[in-house]
Amino acid sequence: LEVVNQYDCTILEGHRGREKQNAAFRRGASKIEWPFGRHNLTPSLAVDVAPYPIDWENKKRFYHFAGYVQGKAAEMGIKLRWGGDWDQDFDLDDQDFNDLVHFEVAI
Repeated sequence: LEVVNQYDCTILEGHRGREKQNAAFRRGASKIEWPFGRHNLTPSLAVDVAPYPIDWENKKRFYHFAGYVQGKAAEMGIKLRWGGDWDQDFDLDDQDFNDLVHFEVAI
């Protein structure tokens, strides 16, 4: 709620069951098969969220949004991993799988 109260965004997906997760895997939208993804837990520890209105071509908006989300999470003591920087090294050019809408609780 901290994010949606301040930033216009839309939640695309939270929990994924077996069919949805395996379909995402087959089409290349996920690197993980069911039940091993954070989207597959109950409650889900992953969510796909995009700045609204969605402009898939404007990556800078996704980067800005991700920074805002991660900053709010840090203020709340929550460690997140973002799909635009999987290895969390702040180098956005070393990713071979970009999932700019994906945020997950780091365990």
